[in-house]
Amino acid sequence: MGSKWSTGQGFARCWTRQGGSQSRISFLVLEGLATDVMSVLPDLHQQYLQACQKLSQPENPFIAYMLQEADKNDKIWTKGITLRIAGNNRLVPVQRVTDEDLQALAATLQNTVFVTGLDLRYNVLTDDGAKHMAEFLQENSTLRYLNLMFNDIGTSGAELIARALQRNETLLYLRMTGNKIGNKGGMFFASMLQINSVLEKLDLGDCDLGTQSLIAIATVLTQNKSVKAINLNRPLLYSQEEESTVHIALMLKRTSSLVELHLCKHEMKNFGVERLCEALYENCSLRYLDLSCNKITRDDVKFLGELLKRNQTLQILDLNSNRIEDDGAIYLSEALALCNRTLQALSVASNNVSGKGLVALSDAMKTNMELSYIYIWGNKFDEATCMAFSELIQTGRLKPSCTDVEPYEVDGHIHLAEVSHGLKKHYYWTPSFGEMKNKDANASLAIGAVSEYLQKKQ
Repeated sequence: MGSKWSTGQGFARCWTRQGGSQSRISFLVLEGLATDVMSVLPDLHQQYLQACQKLSQPENPFIAYMLQEADKNDKIWTKGITLRIAGNNRLVPVQRVTDEDLQALAATLQNTVFVTGLDLRYNVLTDDGAKHMAEFLQENSTLRYLNLMFNDIGTSGAELIARALQRNETLLYLRMTGNKIGNKGGMFFASMLQINSVLEKLDLGDCDLGTQSLIAIATVLTQNKSVKAINLNRPLLYSQEEESTVHIALMLKRTSSLVELHLCKHEMKNFGVERLCEALYENCSLRYLDLSCNKITRDDVKFLGELLKRNQTLQILDLNSNRIEDDGAIYLSEALALCNRTLQALSVASNNVSGKGLVALSDAMKTNMELSYIYIWGNKFDEATCMAFSELIQTGRLKPSCTDVEPYEVDGHIHLAEVSHGLKKHYYWTPSFGEMKNKDANASLAIGAVSEYLQKKQ
């Protein structure tokens, strides 16, 4: 048994070899250098300027500013930091990151042990930038979170990043959201998941995945035990047979590690919902199921109602923007009132539900004390609905921060106004005032088993 040491920025990294593999023990401050390390702040900005000079390219003032801000962070040594170089930042002047900018940034961060997260969403990175990121991922051993959401990375860039992740042993969460990697790019990530045993959360939403890549990913997840959360939103499907949903259902029967699954905009109908629910009768791990923006009708909700009666692990169910109507809401309310005591959050926003169904859901909350979050905006409110939810809020049964409506009175009549709360309001965007401190608008992060930074809820 041997050991390997590497140093950088006053830190020593200790590894042990067991059976040819490396397992990280800890970061240690070199003996005798502790006082010096704590007294010398990192200088990412200076390192970046040197990298730009070496590559003979101009500095990006946005990157330079964000690195200067990072250098001022007192917690950088103890907790690590996430560098937020998002191209949609509204608080400071932004010059979006290009492929050449990323090359210099990667060179700056290559031997930096205290940067554990990198947010590069909404920039202009292409496949050339993906090449620089892939090289960085192959060598870096401290990055845990990488957000490449809505850049211009295509199929070849996806291949480079996926192959790099076959070697990377530290990245836990990758967001590729909105990069048009296509069906072939999805296949590269499926191949990566056969080898990588570290990645815990993968977001491939809005990536133009096809039926073939969805089936491949579902098949691989039956064997992969590390992935806890996956987002497969809005694939490009040209068949009405729901083949991909059938394979996802088969995966759910066999996996015991997946806790969060997003299937938004899969054009899911009766057949697919039934297959999915049948699989979840046997699944004891999934806690967050997102079926928003599908074609689920009141008849399909019978299967979901039966699922809620039998499943004892599901905590979050998102049915936003379907068409469950009153009958569907009543099926759900019966299951919640009589049987289910594990679901904590339900979204039925924009489902063509009127007073009868909404009042039934409010009545279910009076007997089911576990259901704490409910989102109903976008439905048909009558006076009975307004009174029912006003009563839930005024009596304290429903906290104002746990719903998307707020009661107000005009001429002696109660009405409901919309408030900007939800399960994942800020999935695509960040408020103009910066990151939200509370979780009211992103309640799934407070409830779910896998959060934004993979802090598992105990």
